[in-house]
Amino acid sequence: MAVGIGGMLGAGGRYCISLLYGDTNGYPFATLTVNLIGCFLLPFLLNHPYAKQKLAPELLAALTVGVIGSFTTFSTLALETARLWNESVAMAISYILISFFVGLALCFLGYRIAARKQVNA
Repeated sequence: MAVGIGGMLGAGGRYCISLLYGDTNGYPFATLTVNLIGCFLLPFLLNHPYAKQKLAPELLAALTVGVIGSFTTFSTLALETARLWNESVAMAISYILISFFVGLALCFLGYRIAARKQVNA
């Protein structure tokens, strides 16, 4: 139940981000944004001492699997890359490179910030 509620919130948040961006001349800024936010938030929450020790397992699952899982999306990334490839190979490659390398950097950043909290806790 908690994961389902979290999923509704995450999916709604993702939709709101897409509305904020509006028409972006074909470049999928909304998907890129939500995926990069998720790359930071997921390792941060899973490694933050407060989240691991103080949150009920159901709430942590609701936040990680529910909210972040439905907020981010790989299938949309893949679809948008294929669409971009047909329009501009350079835009498709930039989208994949930004998604992967900036996403990985944000993942490490989220982990490092959460790990630093463990040392200070």
